[in-house]
Amino acid sequence: QVQLVESGGGLVEAGGSLRLSCAASGRTGSRYSIGWFRQAPGTEREFVAALAYSGGGSYYADSMKGRFTISRDNAKNTGYLQMDNLKPEDTAVYYCAASIDGKVAGTWELYDYWGQGTQVTVSS
Repeated sequence: QVQLVESGGGLVEAGGSLRLSCAASGRTGSRYSIGWFRQAPGTEREFVAALAYSGGGSYYADSMKGRFTISRDNAKNTGYLQMDNLKPEDTAVYYCAASIDGKVAGTWELYDYWGQGTQVTVSS
């Protein structure tokens, strides 16, 4: 079991930045990949970014490229999502997820563990 806890969400003006954190505990000895997804009210869960355990393989949704950066610190068992130049359409609950098999994918069904989510609200 891996427990994930997100933090760092909040209210920000358009053009601003936020950094989300995802703290992992439990079975953190496995070489798990991490992914970030988001979901706005009335919409389906949307892929944001994913990163391999090594930190060397990352994958972004096209609309996030150049604005969002995924990273991780394995010594701290923590993943991050740096979000810059935020737009009102980025408003959503953001979730981190872990794949024990190390999959780096944009499909939420491939992830084994999920956090509870953190709200990001971008005002215009």
